[in-house]
Amino acid sequence: MQDGRPEDADLTKTDPFIFYPDLRLNDSASARPVDADLLDTGRRLLAAAEEARAYGLAAVHIGIVAPVAVVSLGDPSTRDYRVLYNPRILSTEGPQEAGPEGSVSMPGIEVDVLRAHSAVIAFDEETGQGRELALSGFAARVAQHEIDQVNGVFFLAKISRLKRVAAIRRFAKLGRR
Repeated sequence: MQDGRPEDADLTKTDPFIFYPDLRLNDSASARPVDADLLDTGRRLLAAAEEARAYGLAAVHIGIVAPVAVVSLGDPSTRDYRVLYNPRILSTEGPQEAGPEGSVSMPGIEVDVLRAHSAVIAFDEETGQGRELALSGFAARVAQHEIDQVNGVFFLAKISRLKRVAAIRRFAKLGRR
């Protein structure tokens, strides 16, 4: 027995990530009622985030264009994941701050992106109950990044054309394109 599970336990394999320039990364997911399909997507996305130790993921990262994101809301050294259904940004406040961002869909690439220091987000819980949450600092950055991705905005769209082209070239040199 390992980790409290029998050795022959059926271990679920996580969904593979899609990679840039997959066109699904530009698709916006439409909000819809939380149902069994969205709950399944949330479960799969959470498993992928846990396995990758990602700070956040959007469903499209596992190839599903759906209004689901997983974000880590706690200390960045740990992962305090929350599954967000139909997430949206209600407001942002504070100064725009540059910070490093990357994507599991473009591994090995990080660029500085300007984001608001604070954000108020809304989302549905797995019960379908709506919630609002005020975030600041790193958690606000992660939430804004993943909600942008749910809306079809890949993080490279948030930087200058020159920096975007340089990042794409670096990614191509890594042999992953």
